[in-house]
Amino acid sequence: MVIQESIIMNSLLRNVGIMAHIDAGKTTTTERILFYTGVNNRIGEVDNGAATMDWMEEEKERGITITAASTTCSWKGHRINIIDTPGHIDFTIEVGRSLRVLDGAIALFSAVEGVEPQSETVWRQADRYGVPRIAFVNKMDRPGANLSNCVKMIRDMLKANPLELHIPIFINVDFVGVVDVLKSKALYFNNDRNGLEYSVGEIPEELAKEAHNARISIMESLAELDDDFMESYLEGIDIEEKEIKRVIRKGTLNGKILPVLCGSAFKNKCVQPLLDAIVDFLPSPIDVSPYKYWTEEGKESLFQGRKDEPFSGLVFKIMNDPYVGHLSYIRVYSGELKTGDIVLNCSKSKNERIGRILLLHANKREEIKRAEAGDICAIVGLKGVSTGDTLCNPDLNIAFEAIEIPSPVVSCAIAPRRKDDLKKMWLVFNKYTVEDPSLNVRLDNETGEVILSGMGELHLEIIMDRAKREHNLDMISSAPQVAYRETITKTVTSVGKYIKQSGGHGQYGHVVLRVSPVEGTEFVFENKIVGGAIPREFISSVESGIRDTMEKGVVLGYPLVNVKVELLDGSYHEVDSSEMAFKLAASMGLKDAVKKANPVILEPIMKVDISVPNESLGAVIGDVSSRRGRIADIGERNEFKSIVSYIPLEEMFGYTTHLRSATQGRGYFSMEFFHYTPVPKYIYDNLIKNREKTVTEVLYG
Repeated sequence: MVIQESIIMNSLLRNVGIMAHIDAGKTTTTERILFYTGVNNRIGEVDNGAATMDWMEEEKERGITITAASTTCSWKGHRINIIDTPGHIDFTIEVGRSLRVLDGAIALFSAVEGVEPQSETVWRQADRYGVPRIAFVNKMDRPGANLSNCVKMIRDMLKANPLELHIPIFINVDFVGVVDVLKSKALYFNNDRNGLEYSVGEIPEELAKEAHNARISIMESLAELDDDFMESYLEGIDIEEKEIKRVIRKGTLNGKILPVLCGSAFKNKCVQPLLDAIVDFLPSPIDVSPYKYWTEEGKESLFQGRKDEPFSGLVFKIMNDPYVGHLSYIRVYSGELKTGDIVLNCSKSKNERIGRILLLHANKREEIKRAEAGDICAIVGLKGVSTGDTLCNPDLNIAFEAIEIPSPVVSCAIAPRRKDDLKKMWLVFNKYTVEDPSLNVRLDNETGEVILSGMGELHLEIIMDRAKREHNLDMISSAPQVAYRETITKTVTSVGKYIKQSGGHGQYGHVVLRVSPVEGTEFVFENKIVGGAIPREFISSVESGIRDTMEKGVVLGYPLVNVKVELLDGSYHEVDSSEMAFKLAASMGLKDAVKKANPVILEPIMKVDISVPNESLGAVIGDVSSRRGRIADIGERNEFKSIVSYIPLEEMFGYTTHLRSATQGRGYFSMEFFHYTPVPKYIYDNLIKNREKTVTEVLYG
């Protein structure tokens, strides 16, 4: 009975995200969903800073989504958990970690622009996690809206198989509704009562043939997905709408088709059919189970996602709330979680007591006593929890797949105007790094600079704005700089020995390391000690010393990456050896090895997608070449030329202003990190020269 009840409840749950390019209408669509499901009694607009989901002051001021916001609503007996994700590439971690725990997604496209650069980025992220999707082509009310063109771009650029369920209806040039191809009816929307009600009528005569052909096309596509459906279709049996939806759902869940709807969220048109599609076509937790995890011994196993299984969940987001404190967002994968339960943080090997459990509605909360398999909720007060940590029943010790954290690519030096605020500044920014793992703050021991690193100029700017607004921190900062990396190009063996005798108890640590380049991972450590040359209790200290040194760098103070370190040999002293001695010996050994291993400095190369009018193509291509860029592809994006290129980040600062000037304000671009590659010699020499600058020169001129 418990199992059956759990299955029923899970089947009525939808965990979905809304993903799109910036300014495609994600938040506007979410606001309408909240209004039509009765969560809000009014519609909040992005443009006037009243959107429920854009609750941060920075979001209200800029009119963009910065942090993924979660909310809950109900529609036709189903509970829908929605996460509204950012569209700007600087906040891509918010999209990635949301998709990691969601069961389905709404891919939103502008009917005017179609598939834009960030649309492709979030699509690939959804592909990585195997998230089923439906598409909503928004802004059909805008001049230049073209559903057919957008669908073609989805097919050609995203390699999807779109299934058009709507045909737009226009009276003169006004978008008034859609033909529901499955129902063979016309849906008309007006702005009376903000679109709460709409009328159903017959298909306009001029669209009857198109609707008929569209339905045939849908039926033929579905026949390829299901043998029983094909048999009925070929025999000419009148197939019920329920059966048609069943096969659409089947094709959506296995990624064979992409249901496409259209509308205008801003004009309150076709949001209710979108809600129907979420319920009809996107998966419940039961549909995407079982869930893979790994045991303490490294064995792979599965949870079915039932309430009667032991509790397990994944922390996918951390927030510091000024009213309730530390909030840990969690997706529950199995069992149930109740107030007062003891759970194990497997990633930290630490037990935690569950205090308050909250359902989230943007920045508002509703306290609940328990959460069950499939739920998304927040827990108050967990200590030392990080993004990607696995929580489970204390009798288990398991791990779910980790959340991929992108490496920062832009840095700047920061300092408080009041020296007394230095400690406060350090604590504030370290708190932000817990919330946002793509942010990094560190102290450069050589120059005394506090270095803030993130995903882009906007990312750093917003974080510093938050520090000023939330903590009254007045700061100065250097211009953004590239976050370089260090690595090595050959294998060497080195010795690290730390001996200190100053009367009384001494220090002794001795290690022999083999250091070599490695691809595909930032760091590998292998203990190859045999015969007890170094006692087991000191091995972790050796690894810790190596990790600390890698983080601080050796050549120019940039993090050291793509390195494999093997601990081959060493020695110890029965009295003088200590954890600190071996930590220092390992650090000395690694530094010596790097200097002998032909170190190089790596710079981030960005994938830059530039859209320009035809007449500007030649000038922009020439400019890309002058920036050490490489053209990968030139294609069409609506009436613009699309240039896909790979350009060093160093060359991209200030590019927005330059591109606008070169294209009379019509050109635009997006960029995302691609890979690291060694810098040319002249840049290496410049980095050496600039390294000699002091923090005073950097920050104060």
